[in-house]
Amino acid sequence: MRFLIAAVFAALTTAPALADENQPSELHKIMTSFEAQGWEGVGRLNIGWGGMCTGAMISPRLVLTAAHCAFNSRSGTVMDAKDIVFHAGFRNGHATASRQVGRIVVHPDYVYAGPTESANVANDLALMELTSDIRLPNVQPFATSKRPRKGQQVGVVSYAHDRAESPSIQEICHVLARQRGTLVLSCDVDFGSSGAPIFTEVDGQMRIVSVVSAKAEVRGRKVALGTNLEEPLSELMALLATGGGRVVAAPAEVNIIRPNEPRRLSGGSSAKFLRP
Repeated sequence: MRFLIAAVFAALTTAPALADENQPSELHKIMTSFEAQGWEGVGRLNIGWGGMCTGAMISPRLVLTAAHCAFNSRSGTVMDAKDIVFHAGFRNGHATASRQVGRIVVHPDYVYAGPTESANVANDLALMELTSDIRLPNVQPFATSKRPRKGQQVGVVSYAHDRAESPSIQEICHVLARQRGTLVLSCDVDFGSSGAPIFTEVDGQMRIVSVVSAKAEVRGRKVALGTNLEEPLSELMALLATGGGRVVAAPAEVNIIRPNEPRRLSGGSSAKFLRP
């Protein structure tokens, strides 16, 4: 944790200011079917009795999200898969397709340490296998791509607690720094955005290059933290192929995930880290 705080703080205080034309764009809520074209593979994960994350399809049956979304914040155990539902293209209160999660594969090196702990961002990745495929012409999975370089333009599609009924897109934000598997981004995220796909354009197609793990604030500047996909995702796919992964049934009475509360961390950096 101390390394992460120091690394993010150093990255933000030493990075040159972005030119005006490189400033992040505003969030834009996706409200119409026209605006939703191409983004229907992003959806809302309903977790237990009130929890919410964002996920994105990388195959007709696989949803990519953050590992901490799979954990019950009260018990610290992995949620029962049957208590998680993926709503693809959820917009204006309706989903294009909905599927229950049948299996959860959490990165083997991820250790859940609570709703405000951000030390394990580099491995904060999970796959949720649906009980059946989603195969619709307008719901297409996304390909993934290698880690973006510092300064590269990216975008994010996410849900959040104050915009839970429809996703929002931020078409332009940037990679501010790369720190040992963690990306520091200028993207605008909030509670509910955990697991949201970070996109970049490759050969005219939008590809996922990271997922949102946490939000941070250093000296009043808001940033998002994301995980590198390449090696962690390869390890998750290998576990999936061999029948591995952690799937633990949580007790029925602890399926509610409560909202996270801000907490200032030690280290004297004036940095705050929150699970969005």
